[in-house]
Amino acid sequence: MPLSLPVVIGSLGYFVDIFDLFLFGVVRVSSLTALGVPKSAHLDTGVFLLNMQMIGLLIGGLVWGVLGDKKGRRTILFGSIFLYSVANLLNSQVTSVTAYGVLRFFAGLGLAGELGAAITLVSESLSIKNRGYGTTIVASFGLLGAVAAAWVGENLSWRTAFIVGGILGLCLLILRMTLAESKMFQNAKATNVPRGDLRLLVGSKKRFLKYLQCIFAGVPIYFVVGILITFSPEFGEAAGVHGVVAGQAILYSYLGAAIGDFLSGMLSQYFKNRRRIVYISLIGSFVMLSVFLLSQNVGLTLFYLMCGLMGLMTGYWAVLITMSAEHFGTNLRATVTTSVPNFVRSAVVPLTIAFKFLKGPLGLTNSALLLGLAVTILGIVSIHFLGETFGADLDYLET
Repeated sequence: MPLSLPVVIGSLGYFVDIFDLFLFGVVRVSSLTALGVPKSAHLDTGVFLLNMQMIGLLIGGLVWGVLGDKKGRRTILFGSIFLYSVANLLNSQVTSVTAYGVLRFFAGLGLAGELGAAITLVSESLSIKNRGYGTTIVASFGLLGAVAAAWVGENLSWRTAFIVGGILGLCLLILRMTLAESKMFQNAKATNVPRGDLRLLVGSKKRFLKYLQCIFAGVPIYFVVGILITFSPEFGEAAGVHGVVAGQAILYSYLGAAIGDFLSGMLSQYFKNRRRIVYISLIGSFVMLSVFLLSQNVGLTLFYLMCGLMGLMTGYWAVLITMSAEHFGTNLRATVTTSVPNFVRSAVVPLTIAFKFLKGPLGLTNSALLLGLAVTILGIVSIHFLGETFGADLDYLET
């Protein structure tokens, strides 16, 4: 059955992951205002804090992934959620931007293990027939964490919102004590084949290229959510739409993404083809981001609707991470599946740097449009060269 214990616990873990990742986008303005940051510096300070979180995700993706292949999938699930919970509880007490940045780094470091560990465990626990359904449930339900973040951030103080995130993490830590280890991992552990060895990943040109292609295919998703949605108030002002609230943009975007992830996962199962679904999503996301950036004076309702449609078109996250898990053997699967989504998320760091650099000569809208085109082309080329993995047997080792 797709709705097994690993699927339920993985879904809740990804829910908490997304809740925290986008809670900052919701409380960015209120928290920075409370810390005395002038409105004129909100964008640049927000980029700094977002980048600190993403750097934590980047480092954590490799650390937790390697640990997951060496020590077990459950190791990631316990360690990552504990670190995240403590960081969030402390984050509720910060009094300076510096402390805020340090704790965003550690929260990102903790959260880095959540999605990859969940998808790895679900992929190895379910049958070939059902694993696509299982990973779709994990990703679709998890994305609703952004909806919860929008509600909590809008209705509670920003300090209380971070406390809620920390408590959610500690509750999940207790629930995970009932989870069993993957049998595929246990079988791999009984062999002498190296596990979680990065030399196996980077030492083979073919293997490393597959890894990079998995990352590049996902960058358009986090261009939309990390730049266009996170800084939607600024894009709204540039388009003549006043009163845009980041929390509402996140709410509509992630409602769309949750629906998109569910549909893309189900369609990939129906057509027995994952690559085709990603192709369609990439093209659709570029069309929608172009409409979003080029529309003027459309009003708040239509603006939020466009945020939702962009989310819908970028809802191929579950299919992409499932493909990443299916492309690599058991002794490297956690390393890849945990690090790929975090490298994708961390792509926001160079993207924001490029965005700020281009914004001067090109302006807010044109710089975003140019970056959107670049990441879409990169994604299409990457998915073109990735092989189809639907129905692949995952019980093998990389040597």
